[in-house]
Amino acid sequence: MHKTAAETAAFFDAFLPRAGALDAQIEIVVAPPFTSLQLAGERLRDTRVRLGAQTMHWELKGAFTGEISAPMLRELGVSHVILGHSERRAYCDETDRTVNLKVHTALAQGLVPIVCVGETLEERRAGATDERVVAQTRAAFDGVAAADLATVAIAYEPIWAIGTGQNCEPQEANRVMATIRRAIDGLSATPILYGGSVTAANVASYAERPDINGGLVGGASLDPDGFATLIERAVLRLRSG
Repeated sequence: MHKTAAETAAFFDAFLPRAGALDAQIEIVVAPPFTSLQLAGERLRDTRVRLGAQTMHWELKGAFTGEISAPMLRELGVSHVILGHSERRAYCDETDRTVNLKVHTALAQGLVPIVCVGETLEERRAGATDERVVAQTRAAFDGVAAADLATVAIAYEPIWAIGTGQNCEPQEANRVMATIRRAIDGLSATPILYGGSVTAANVASYAERPDINGGLVGGASLDPDGFATLIERAVLRLRSG
């Protein structure tokens, strides 16, 4: 819940000139609040930056006051949608079942679901990290055809690392993300992103790991120059092997 429409416009004024110079093989998706989606869609038209939404409902229309549907998002130029973010699960009663419903709707409507999974600090301390992320991954993609799994993305966000300045060590994050990749058949080509206090200072150490294919960037994405620098450093690390 950051940036008014005017602030979003200012963000893109600063970010897009730098984004245009970034490696074209790197996919960039920006997911502003719903109130900024129309403006963002207009600003991003004919650019290489894709537009994402922070959530959506699984129904296409109906008596769901305050909700947003996939057709509404598509009309505004949205191509990606974040589903099951830990904050939605914690504050908005999002469940594995509703995430699964949303995944099926997103795929049917031509949206790329970015599905978030991750453990709490208590679960990590109890040694339940792997069990938790595997269960969430299997529930989210229950009933999804194997062919469709190549068109989705997964974000591993250790809840204890979000916005805390505490990040999961790259080696451990890579291990958990490899576990997620093995959770169900068909995820070998699925991008898996790390989210949890990713910054320009630490992104290179994540980019070099084989099972980390990108980042779900929170606070570090709010500053346009800092976000562009973060992407540049990830690209440089990838190029250096």
